[in-house]
Amino acid sequence: MKIGRKQVVAALAGVAILLTSIALAPAYAVPSYPTAGEVAAAKANVQEKQKMVERIEGILETIRIEADALEIIALQKNEEYNQAIEEVAQMAAKVDGLQSKVELAATEAEDAKVQLAQIVGKMYRDQASGNTSLELFFNPGNAEDLLYQLTMQDMLAQRTGAIYEAAIDKQTQAKSLAEELSSAKEELQGFEVEAEKIFAEAKAAADAVIAKVKESERQRANMMSQLATLKDTADDVERQRIEGLEAERRQNLVKSAPTAPELYSVAEPDWSKVETAISFANEQLGERYVLGGSGPNVWDCSGITMKAYSAAGVYIGWHSATAQFNVLASAKRLVPFQDVQRGDLIWWSKETAFSGDKYHVAIYLGDGMMLEAPNPARTVRIVPVRYGEIWPYAGRPTA
Repeated sequence: MKIGRKQVVAALAGVAILLTSIALAPAYAVPSYPTAGEVAAAKANVQEKQKMVERIEGILETIRIEADALEIIALQKNEEYNQAIEEVAQMAAKVDGLQSKVELAATEAEDAKVQLAQIVGKMYRDQASGNTSLELFFNPGNAEDLLYQLTMQDMLAQRTGAIYEAAIDKQTQAKSLAEELSSAKEELQGFEVEAEKIFAEAKAAADAVIAKVKESERQRANMMSQLATLKDTADDVERQRIEGLEAERRQNLVKSAPTAPELYSVAEPDWSKVETAISFANEQLGERYVLGGSGPNVWDCSGITMKAYSAAGVYIGWHSATAQFNVLASAKRLVPFQDVQRGDLIWWSKETAFSGDKYHVAIYLGDGMMLEAPNPARTVRIVPVRYGEIWPYAGRPTA
C-alpha cells in the first residue's frame, strides 16, 4: 500500500489509541504498592507513617521517570516520521516532474521521426523525376538552374542528416528519461515503505506513552488518596503538593538555563507578528496531541509552531522540529539561549552535534514560560521551560 503525506496525517488523526503494552516500551519493574491495611497501620504509628509517606512518594517518582522516558521515545519517533513523510513528498514531486519530461521527450522524438520521413520521401520523389547530371549534358543552357538544384539537394541531404541525428538523440533522451522515471518510482516506493514502517514505530511509541500515562494516572490517584489519608489532607490538595514538588525537581535537575556564544547579529523580533503567532497558539490550549497533527484541533510539537507562525505570515520550515531549526539556522536567525525573547522557538535534543536531530520544539513566552504540544498523553499547554536536554540556541522567526 502506498502512503502519502496528507493521507497518512489524516488517517493518523482518526486512529483510535490502543492502550496496550508493546515491545518498543522499556521494561520496568512493577513497584510494590502499599495496601489499604498497611496505610491504616502506618497511620497509627508516627514513625511508620513517615516511612510509608516516603515509600509512596518514591513510587510516584518511579512512575514519573518511566512516563518521561517513554515521552522522549515518542517525540523522537514522531520527528523521524515527519522527516520520512517529507522525503516521500520530495520524491513524489521528482516523479511528477520526470513524468512530464518523459511525455514531452516522447512527443519530440515522434515529431522528429515524422519530419525525417517526410524529407526522405521528398528526396526520393525528386530523384525519380529525372537525372540532373544527364540534364546538364543535353541542356547546357539550363546549367545555372540545374546547378542550383544540385546545391539544394546537397543542402537537403545535409539537413536530412542533421535531422536524423537529432531524431536519434531525442529517442535516446526519451529512453533515458523513461529509465530515470522508472528508477525514481522504485525509489519512491521504497520511501513509502520506510515511511509506513516509521509510522508504525511512531504509533507504537505513542500508544506506549498513552498506556503508561493512563496506568500512571490510576496508580497516582490511589497513591494520592493514600498520602491524603496518612496526612489527613484532601486528595486534591495532596495532588497539587506532589505536582509542585515534581515541577521543582524537574527544574532543579539543571540549575540554570544554558549559555552559548553569539554566532552573528540577529535583529529584534517583529512584535506584531510574534503576538499574532502566540495568539493563534493560545487559541489551541487544551487541544489534543496527535502524532503528525497540524490542526485544526489536534497538534504535535512542530505542527503547532508551524501553523502559529504561518498565521503571522512567517515561514519557519515544514512539519518537523529539526527542519524548523535548520531553516532558522540557514537564515542566520539563531540567538544564544541567554538572549531568548518572547516568540522565539526553543528546541530539545539528545545529540550534541549542531546538525543533530531536534526531537521537540516549543514557543518561548517570556519569564521562563513556554507554550508546547508536549506528548500524546497531554494537551497543548503553557508550562515552565524545562532545561534538561534543551538546545543552547533559540530561533527568532520574525527577525
